[in-house]
Amino acid sequence: MIHIYLCDDEAGVRRQIETALEKKILIEDYDMKIVCSAAKPTQLLDALEQTGGKGNIYFLDVDLRDLEWDGFLLGKELRQRDPHGILVYITSYGNLASRTFQYHLEAFDYIVKEPEKLEASLSSCLEAIRDRLLEECKNPRRVYTLRVGDTLRHIPLEEILFFETAPRSHHVLLHTATSCMDFLGGLNEIEAEVGTGFFRAHRSYLVALDKIEEIDLKHNKLRVGGRECLISRSAKSALMKHKE
Repeated sequence: MIHIYLCDDEAGVRRQIETALEKKILIEDYDMKIVCSAAKPTQLLDALEQTGGKGNIYFLDVDLRDLEWDGFLLGKELRQRDPHGILVYITSYGNLASRTFQYHLEAFDYIVKEPEKLEASLSSCLEAIRDRLLEECKNPRRVYTLRVGDTLRHIPLEEILFFETAPRSHHVLLHTATSCMDFLGGLNEIEAEVGTGFFRAHRSYLVALDKIEEIDLKHNKLRVGGRECLISRSAKSALMKHKE
């Protein structure tokens, strides 16, 4: 089930949004549920921490009357906690694309607070989200998400050659055919996240199995995407089984 989180400090608008979403979910029998309807950003973040879920849908008011948060800062925090979550902004203004770009956010939609159109806009938005999620299920393209500076990058797994421990402590290098990205992380955690398509060839290398071009057992080396990686003695037999 997909969880929906809502944050709007206007109680009347928030109830209107809840009612419209619940009506659409009930009529269409969507596998979705509103799990949090909050007046304050901290309430939403606390609820998210308790559930610990990912891939949620977030309907966020832009102009939250809060001393520390507005909708964009809240969206930035949600991007860090739930990189693949879907953000929908509810606003009294028009085009906000430039503001979301400034905060390195990818918003799915912007819904203007027009009472006579709000229900229809929310219904159409939820239907479009459902359609996108169904399409992603049919044609999955798994990605690895990392943070470079203040920017989140989503790198398709099929483009990754290998991960390598970086010279800087607690940093990792991600190699593709055209780039190398340095980010904070550890190979143990990455190995668990990316799954069986990658092989821990060495304590310093996690390589894509389908990108291995050559195995030099004599010199304990691999060629991956035209680049050289190390393979430990203990990993040799396991790798040969994978390649059989």
